[in-house]
Amino acid sequence: MKKLVIASNNEGKIKEIKRILKELPLEVLSLRDMGIDIDVEEDGLTFEENAKKKSVEIYKELIRRENKDFIVMSDDSGLEVDYLKGEPGVFSARYAGEHGNDKKNNEKLLLNLKGVKEEDRKARFVCQLALINDKNEYRGIRGTVDGYILESEKGDGGFGYDPLFFFKPLNKSFGELTMEEKNKISHRGVALEEAKEVLKELI
Repeated sequence: MKKLVIASNNEGKIKEIKRILKELPLEVLSLRDMGIDIDVEEDGLTFEENAKKKSVEIYKELIRRENKDFIVMSDDSGLEVDYLKGEPGVFSARYAGEHGNDKKNNEKLLLNLKGVKEEDRKARFVCQLALINDKNEYRGIRGTVDGYILESEKGDGGFGYDPLFFFKPLNKSFGELTMEEKNKISHRGVALEEAKEVLKELI
């Protein structure tokens, strides 16, 4: 069976990918499962540059180890706010300067949108997937979900900007969604559904 090596050790992410791709003849593995300890610097200017860089580095390592029958999948995700000309974008996780400080990132976003009216607070979550198989064939997939930024946090679920991101069709913030609701409509869910078809070509 072909291995799908996810360029991550995030258990939640691996679990979600396994669930969505369960019909495909793939063994889904994390970097930890493969014994790979590589920290790729995400210094690209776009989500795709970052995702592709991660996939390429892991691909090179697997080839160096003479691995065969594999596909590498990596992703880069974040939030784009139209009024802020696409910020925080690729800096979503470190918008306030400290990597992964959700509280400070959310505070900075609210400060930058202070006084901005609802119709100008449009935003989207983006998930960019980068896939490379053992024959060095590359595919990029972009999944998005549109919403707008609230003036204060709603809900205590999710992570990152979820409590500030309002999704009108369900009349809830991402912080108020159940995991099932979120997986159906999230940017990562959208990208992974599309990845199913692309993976069939790469297997």
